Amino acid sequence: MTAQIIDGKAIAAKIRGEIAQEVAKLKEEHGVVPGLAAVLVGERKDSQTYVRMKKKACAEVGIKSIGVDLPESVSQEELIARVRELNADPEVDGILVQLPLPDHINEEAVLAEIDITKDVDGFHPINIGRLSMKGRKPLFAPCTPRGVIELLDRTGIEIEGKNAVILGRSNIVGLPVSMLLLHRNATITICHSRTKNLPEVTRRADILVAAIGRAEMVRGDWIKPGAAVIDVGVNAVDDPSKKKGYRLVGDVKFDEAKEVAGYITPVPGGVGPMTIAMLLKNTLDGRKRRLGLIE
Repeated sequence: MTAQIIDGKAIAAKIRGEIAQEVAKLKEEHGVVPGLAAVLVGERKDSQTYVRMKKKACAEVGIKSIGVDLPESVSQEELIARVRELNADPEVDGILVQLPLPDHINEEAVLAEIDITKDVDGFHPINIGRLSMKGRKPLFAPCTPRGVIELLDRTGIEIEGKNAVILGRSNIVGLPVSMLLLHRNATITICHSRTKNLPEVTRRADILVAAIGRAEMVRGDWIKPGAAVIDVGVNAVDDPSKKKGYRLVGDVKFDEAKEVAGYITPVPGGVGPMTIAMLLKNTLDGRKRRLGLIE
């Protein structure tokens, strides 16, 4: 048996098309378009690349992009003041502060200043708190975890009643994706560096989400036959045959896993494209909520 490849690139493109249609409809019927503000501190090349990708994605779907570039030396007070300005700006429906921030700035304090109704990254303490409670719903779910759920849904993989094993307990992916799966009535197991008999635990998973940040750690014999494997990991490994001298791999040994799993995401081209698609979706939802079109 060879697994069905979950094409995150194609699914994300379809979602972006749906968002573009909704944005055009908002403009036609209400005379407004959603706006996304990206706050970039310093000149980290990776952060600049991420922000540039987000701005390009906004342009593709008709969302207004507002860039706020601040020097590495900016004070925490100045950064918070800019966030508050964006909170008050009626053209801004989503605010993202690109992480990581310089060491002299308290990330948690800055994220807590973002208006909860504009927290499109889904990391505000209240949004995370709601996500962690039964019977509560956050205004926004973090983008990568939301993308994981969207991949499962759009591939027709049932979540309710399934055993879901999550490798990794990060605040960005592991913990929130666990909560989203729990909200969908999966039975969840969260694994980490202290988990004993890890392969034995992962072999019980109907849905396996790997977000542990270790290149090709999950082997084929760790996987239950027919399971859905969602690989969130992105790791660079040396490869002299490549122009850049490296290639990207996930946390799962793909060639082994695809011979056992029922469904699997590739790296790259699996979860990655979904993150920005969900950021755009969250921004659209922010404007629709302000217009009273959704709760």
